[in-house]
Amino acid sequence: MSKRVADMTYTINYITIRTFIFIILGFLFAGQASIAAGKTAMPDTVYRRNPGMRTPKGPYRPERPKKNDLIYTRLDVSFDWVRQQVPASAIIKFKPHFYPQNTIELDAKSFDIKGVVLLDTLSNLGNASSRDIARKTIKKLEYTYNKRKLTVKLDRSYTRKDTVCIKIEYIAKPNEVKGNAQNGHSEKGLYFINADGMDEGKPKQIWTQGETEGSSCWFPTIDAPNQKFTQDFYITVDSTYKTLSNGLLISQEKDEKGFRTDHWKQSLPHAPYLAMMAVGDFAVARDMMPNGLELSYYVEPKYGADAHAIFGRTPEMIGFFSNVFGVDYPWEKYAQIAVRDFVAGAMENTTATVHEEGVQNDTRSLVDGNSDAVIAHELAHHWFGDYVTAEEWGQLPLNESFANYAEYLWSEYNNGRDEADWGNLQEMKQYLAESETKKVPMIRYFYKDAEDMFDSHSYAKGGRILYMLRAYTGEEAFYAALKSYLKSHAFGTAEIDDLRMAFEKVTGEDLNWFFDQWFHRPGHPVLAVNQEYSFATNKVSLKIRQTQDTLATTVYRLPLKVDIWIAGKKTRHDLLIDKASHTFEFPAAQKPDLILVDAEAQLLGSIEHEKDKKEMLFQYLHADRFLPKYEALAQLEGKLADSTVRNVLVQAMNDPFWKLRQMAISNFAEYDGEGFAAIEKIIQSRARIDEHPQVRAEAIITLASYGDNNSDLIFRESLADTSYQVVSVALDKYLLGQANDVNEVAARFENSPNDAIVTSVANYYAGLAQPDRFEWFLEKMKRMKPTEKYNFLQVFGKYLIKSKQDIQRKSIPILEGMARNNPAYFVRFGAFQALGLLTDIPGVAALRKDIRSKETEPKLKEMYSQFGEL
Repeated sequence: MSKRVADMTYTINYITIRTFIFIILGFLFAGQASIAAGKTAMPDTVYRRNPGMRTPKGPYRPERPKKNDLIYTRLDVSFDWVRQQVPASAIIKFKPHFYPQNTIELDAKSFDIKGVVLLDTLSNLGNASSRDIARKTIKKLEYTYNKRKLTVKLDRSYTRKDTVCIKIEYIAKPNEVKGNAQNGHSEKGLYFINADGMDEGKPKQIWTQGETEGSSCWFPTIDAPNQKFTQDFYITVDSTYKTLSNGLLISQEKDEKGFRTDHWKQSLPHAPYLAMMAVGDFAVARDMMPNGLELSYYVEPKYGADAHAIFGRTPEMIGFFSNVFGVDYPWEKYAQIAVRDFVAGAMENTTATVHEEGVQNDTRSLVDGNSDAVIAHELAHHWFGDYVTAEEWGQLPLNESFANYAEYLWSEYNNGRDEADWGNLQEMKQYLAESETKKVPMIRYFYKDAEDMFDSHSYAKGGRILYMLRAYTGEEAFYAALKSYLKSHAFGTAEIDDLRMAFEKVTGEDLNWFFDQWFHRPGHPVLAVNQEYSFATNKVSLKIRQTQDTLATTVYRLPLKVDIWIAGKKTRHDLLIDKASHTFEFPAAQKPDLILVDAEAQLLGSIEHEKDKKEMLFQYLHADRFLPKYEALAQLEGKLADSTVRNVLVQAMNDPFWKLRQMAISNFAEYDGEGFAAIEKIIQSRARIDEHPQVRAEAIITLASYGDNNSDLIFRESLADTSYQVVSVALDKYLLGQANDVNEVAARFENSPNDAIVTSVANYYAGLAQPDRFEWFLEKMKRMKPTEKYNFLQVFGKYLIKSKQDIQRKSIPILEGMARNNPAYFVRFGAFQALGLLTDIPGVAALRKDIRSKETEPKLKEMYSQFGEL
């Protein structure tokens, strides 16, 4: 499952639900100044819990005991849209795992069970008709059911040599599934979207989400990741709808009543949480791999022409991952589908990934950034997670760390190492922010709820650990070990020691030290570095101390490389840090220009190494990796009075990598010192000709900070930019200026298909606070995607503050409805914030208190509790 957050710029291009909590609160307090490093409108990771708060450890969580092994499941389902229920039958084939069994216990949440019968085992259940199945009924079986567990009493005791087949008639009622009593978490498993069709402009859809235990909300199963089965799903729908499920579409049969039954067959085994269905009106685009593997992309009809632009790199990704993982894509097909109101960023259901609606963009929007990261993430799961599955949720990094690192691998291959390293830095920041208040091992045998595992440890930290492992073992050994691991556990399950042994087998080296310190212990190393040069001995000494709490975590064993520049010449040294304190000495004919610890920028941790301005200038000019260059520019911020610094930053505005150009430009915001005229011209040039839209947008923001009229023409020219992001920034600046045609320009863009541009227009209209714009705000907000809707709510709040009370009062029931009922919890939070601007109106404070008290989403409840009355 995706936990990916894209680089935050003027608007959110792509964001997942699970990670929104890490950045949403930053927007509340940061405001918008710049989109450069450290000045984003939504900082990368700013969410904090109470200082000193310790995450409860929770009980021991073993792998689910296997009394019976699932072999096969056949489902025949239809849908009651009015009641939002699923009348269905399930045929389950299983066998005792080792010990004889006379019962089978199945997870089945909030069903109406109509009956259970024993079947004579059919040779081909997938193609059997209802009449064939009826003829094979042996007898009714007794059962007990408590709305969560269905225990079926078998007719006799069976051994592991026997195969048993039962059929269950039932009605699934996903809306009646009760939440987890420990943390309020609820998994409906199956979701009806706009079931009554009353939400204008919103499609009617059905989709499922199984991870972690949602599949048992719509079919009876053993809902544990250590079970594997094949399946046939027969899905009956109105013939106007399309369906998608795991495996291949075998047949479609229409009846005389206007319904159609689609038969989807998956012949390779997978875990229950990866089973899926989706129903709705979709446009479908297709690709074909050279080996005949079919790829399909399901999008809403209005995005049909853009489907290949959205997903079109998938064939190359499959070829790339098949090559680097050493195992061909192992499944029968690959489909991707975008749905409304999805409860996760994306989900790697076997052969059929589900994406949230934000992945859908028109082709022009993709100029500002695509969703390749999340597409690569979910695709990589088809090896790490689907093909080889973590045996228990505490082993989740075996799934998510690899999917996270696959994002890096694809970016490195497709976009270059600098782009991949920039993404890697964001992952590091995400983990380090979480680690301030949450210190847990990567592999967890104790936790309160499986949802606790879906954090920046399992994702961001895990990806960085694999990055270090690759650096340590070398490319060839790293990929050989991955191949060995995948082939040894194909269509099965694994735990962390299986991965360790695969690497030990390939490298011939005991790697327990690596896996122990990184996967089994919490925390990360913090290195304090001090350097001294002795003219008497012509040596430089480097003292490195591990200053992390070594009682809470460990003293790390860290193989690092150190680069030392003397008289402009670089020498690389290998270091092994395995004590709390080390002192290393190196010959040096003169004082070094620069010492760079962790020269490969691969360490997951913090390095505190004080350097002066001269060293930082040298570091930017001579380091060959993105991270030290980035750190140097960040340290040089605010030092423009120094002509040498200023000259280097001017030079950096032409750096080959866009992020460093962007950072350099942002340093000149509000600058009015020496050489201003020449610097302004360079930034104007960047605004016009830079190849990257974020650099052009940054240049526009920086030019606007000068307050002169020298760049008004550029702002207007930029309204025709190919990038929506650039247009939205230029529009924001242009509309807040003094041009005579601002009203005409606003009217020209107020119906743009891009929400960021509409938000810029809304920001202008908010300042005018015209009463007749109220309905315009509501109409625009209604059609927006959830992430953009949150941004728009902030601007709507500005409009309300400036409006008269009659407008404010009209907004209260609308905001209340959003704060209580919007499917996206961050939109509910945005509406709650907007209501907070109206507390001078009697009753609003009490209304907000009631909204808070009735919120059930754990993440939002925590946000409310941590920040009080916002």
